[in-house]
Amino acid sequence: MSDLLTYQFFINAIWAVLIISVSAALIGTYIVARRMVAICGGITHACFGGLGLGYYFGLSPLAMAAAFAVASSLGVEWVSSRHRVREDSAIAVVWSIGMAVGVLFVFLTPGYVPELNAFLFGNILSVSTLDLWLFGGFTLVAGTFFIWKFRQIVACAFDADFARVNGLPVGAITTAMTILTALCIVLTIRLVGVMLLMSMLSLPQITAEVFSRNFRPMMLWSVVISIVGSLGGLMLSAWIDVPCSALIVLMFALIFSLVKTGAWLRDRFMFKRGEASAA
Repeated sequence: MSDLLTYQFFINAIWAVLIISVSAALIGTYIVARRMVAICGGITHACFGGLGLGYYFGLSPLAMAAAFAVASSLGVEWVSSRHRVREDSAIAVVWSIGMAVGVLFVFLTPGYVPELNAFLFGNILSVSTLDLWLFGGFTLVAGTFFIWKFRQIVACAFDADFARVNGLPVGAITTAMTILTALCIVLTIRLVGVMLLMSMLSLPQITAEVFSRNFRPMMLWSVVISIVGSLGGLMLSAWIDVPCSALIVLMFALIFSLVKTGAWLRDRFMFKRGEASAA
């Protein structure tokens, strides 16, 4: 295991896990608090349309996926708010159109489409130094925005109508967070792939809710859980030589199961102790 630390690609993978864990925890906490986890699935699969167009026209697949993700997320917000279309229906439309466009243009692309499996299933070991700079820059921007507008973000996440009544710029905050969510999804594709992305934006946050339902502690716990689960999955995958993305998801699921079991046992113990005291 120590020999792997001499390889630059493995060091890049560790840094990528740490950086993405922080950004995914920040964005994921907002997503879970606003109860919009389903939109992540729609944006994630809509990205596939951008990948297909990028390969077909010889453009950067990641840049095209980012453009598709931002357009899809803003489109869902616009359609659901302006045209009285249910958000889940708008997500289903974006999801299906994105996948259809992706499948069509991947099929039309002559020859073998390189790196497609990496975008579908993730390949953390292929992360380059440029990717790290992109991940780090995005995390810095997202973290700065959270610090700057923290109270407004919390208000819009938990009760947008109340925030609007109190004169907060709900539209601007929602749009900014929608764009950050879309960009986070695109960047994280390189880590766990399209198929397994939603776990990083939901499982650590759901686990963190066991410890606290307040936004700030929940966000901090999400960062810790994301780092532990991601590093654990990466190290375990290097040891037993299996895909990293699958083990990261399983590590998150294991942590969630252990935390929920511990909380249940604690509650049972406190309940029985209270009964004994009452008797």
